[in-house]
Parts: sequence; C-alpha cells; structure tokens
Amino acid sequence: MSEVVVIGGGIAGITAALDLANHHIHVHLIEREPTIGGHMAMLDKTFPTNDCSMCILSPKMVDAYRHPKITLHTCTEVTGIKGELGNFQVQVIVHPRYIKEEDCTGCDDCVTVCPVEVYNRFDAGIGVRKAIYKAHPQVVPNIVIRDVEHCINCGLCYDVCGKNAILRDNEDGEEEAVIHAAAVIIATGYEVFDATLKSSYHYRQIPDVITSIEFERMINASGPTSGALKRLSTGDKPKNIVFIQCVGSRDCTAGSSSCSAVCCMYAIKNALLIKEKSPDTEVSVLYMDIRSYGKGYEEFYNRAIQTGVRFIRGRPGELYQNGSQVRVQVENTESQEIVKIDADLVVLSVGLRPSADTATIAERYGIPCDETGFFDSVDQKVNHLSTIRPGIFIAGTCREPMDIPDTVAEGGAAAMRAVITCLKGEHAAI
Repeated sequence: MSEVVVIGGGIAGITAALDLANHHIHVHLIEREPTIGGHMAMLDKTFPTNDCSMCILSPKMVDAYRHPKITLHTCTEVTGIKGELGNFQVQVIVHPRYIKEEDCTGCDDCVTVCPVEVYNRFDAGIGVRKAIYKAHPQVVPNIVIRDVEHCINCGLCYDVCGKNAILRDNEDGEEEAVIHAAAVIIATGYEVFDATLKSSYHYRQIPDVITSIEFERMINASGPTSGALKRLSTGDKPKNIVFIQCVGSRDCTAGSSSCSAVCCMYAIKNALLIKEKSPDTEVSVLYMDIRSYGKGYEEFYNRAIQTGVRFIRGRPGELYQNGSQVRVQVENTESQEIVKIDADLVVLSVGLRPSADTATIAERYGIPCDETGFFDSVDQKVNHLSTIRPGIFIAGTCREPMDIPDTVAEGGAAAMRAVITCLKGEHAAI
C-alpha cells in the first residue's frame, strides 16, 4: 500500500500518523524538534476536565514511536514538496544530534555532568537546560541531543558515557533525503503571540509580568519550579494574581484581529488550578468577552466563579510598577467602575499565531496562506482540510486556532482523507 508523509509531530500529527498506521499504511512522521509532542507536552492540565496533559499525550507518543508502520524522523525539516497526487517527492534535511542515536540509552549521565546551563525554550525561558540535554523527561525518542553552539568541549560527557555514544569534534553533518509518498498531511502547529509587541504591558521589563505559556511551565509539576507558584522578582508565593485576556487576539493594532479560541478557557483552567493549590490567593480575570463555546465549557466557567475567581469585563490600557507590586487599572465596562488592583503576578493570556516561518514553509510546499497568516484551505465551509494541491492536506492549529479536542478530530479527519487517496491510487493501479 502507498506511503504517507505527516509533517509535524504534535497531537494532530501523532493522531493522523496512528490512524493511518492502523489502516496498514506506512507513515513517515517528520518533526523538526528533537522530540515529538508539540505544545501539548508543555501543558499541565487540559480543560474542561483538568486531566493531566502528558497522561493523555505520552502513551500516544510511545505508540507512534513503536508502531511498525510508522517511521519517525526527528530533527528533520521539510525543504520542499515536488510531484503530484499519488507521487509526491518530499525533500528533507536531517539535522545532526552529534550523538550515535543507535547507542544512546537516554540515561542522562552526560546531562548530569555537563557544566553549561543555557536558556530552555521548552520551559519558555523560566528554566535552564544543559548544553547536552533532553527537552523534558518524557521525550520520544528517549535520547539526548548536543547543542554544539553552547558546548565548550570540556570532555566530561565523553568520559562519563559508557556506550561511547557522543560524537567528538562535531564529526556529524546534515543529510539530505527524498521521501516518496502518495499523500502529505501538514500539521505544523502554531506559535504564541510575542507579548513584547504590546509595549503597554511591559513584558520582560516588569519581572512579574509573564505570559500564559510561562505560567503553564511554572504550575507544571515537572516544570522548573516543580509546580510551585513564584514571583520571578522575589521568589515569594504570589497572593494576588491577575490574568489579562486577548493579548494578541482580537487586536487590530497588534495585527491579530481574529479570536484565538482557547485563551478564555485556559485562563479559567489556570485560575481553577491556583484556587485548588492555594484557596486564599486572590485571582482576577480581565476579559472582553468570555467565549466558553464547547461541551462542558460554560459549566467550567461557572465553577470558576463559584470558587471565588473574580471576572472583570474590561482590559487595562497600561501596567505600572507600584513598589514591589504591579498596578493594574481597568474600567469595569459593566458597572463603569474604575478598578485598581495591586498584583503580585500578572499573566498575559497570549493568543495563537502562525509560526514565524509559515509564509516561507507555504512557499516551499506550494500552498497559500490566508489573510490571518495560517495555511489556507480550498473551502472553509465544505473542504477545509484540502489545499490547492490535491493530495496535500492541512490539520490542526496550522490551519486556524483551535483547542485540543478539535485538533485531534482534525488530525483523524485528515488521516481518513489520506487513506481514501491511497485506496483510490491502488485501485487505479490495478
């Protein structure tokens, strides 16, 4: 049977790959990061059930790695897609890990002895990692990668590795390859809005103003603070936390006019998690409109109100440093009252945006982007998974912002479209 390439190893790509593989179609799952899992691996809980994110995702990651019908390509980037429906040539470049992948056991001995600590992108910058590292404990595949840009070649990792799996002198290079496929599914995901573009909120200038993704890593038990809420300025436990909604969503001045679909609900989820861990902490959510549109979402919102989370309809114009706290001043548009809050921690609920290189990727793949910057489909109403190139499908948050259940549904739907494409190709060949 024909083969299919799935580009992107987040929850949409993993779902699509598993569904295809379970239909006895060989899948090449391509991920440019060292591990599959995507943004979902960074989250603590999922709304509206507050289930552990990795408890849902990790088994799927392992299943994808172990499935005999799935070939996993990590540290691999697609540079172009040639050909046509039933006969695509997917050009890839494989970036080196600077280790012997077949020998590495993921024991972490090399990570322990490495003396270099640098910015950890997986922890959104509030944690650090070593120059040889695994992004998090549950990476798939369970092997390390050496960051040669920051490695000082001290030799400690070479000495401690009993399998001699670490390559010396960077004797590894990029490799190019071509993968043949009958169909391609693009599930490359999203990036969060760059909060520095909202200068009035003074993100990265006031230390206790953080983004929602930084908060997710902080409240996560496997994160840099082991789940403890802390002020970045002092390390103390915050007693008053404010969430500001629609940062980089529904904001024409920031170039993001559309709704990001998930911000209201993940702020409510995080507010509830705070109340569960610390009921005496004051939590306020400053919003434009609460969009709790999914099954069980309105009940989730009402539960937050019942636990004491304060919802104020209004967005602040600017934040100020007020002594050791952050002054938040906002007009409650329901009561016309000016509310002043001195917060210990302000969380900016940043929206979902296209990846920075989406336009470049779209050009490589020969498909267009829409006016919001996401990949464009043939018809948003009746054929939203297909692109202008027959046989190339898009799924998940690379197409538009959506929550995890919708992303999983789209990954499965795209897989079925690819299955039909493969079956038609086989019948045509008979």
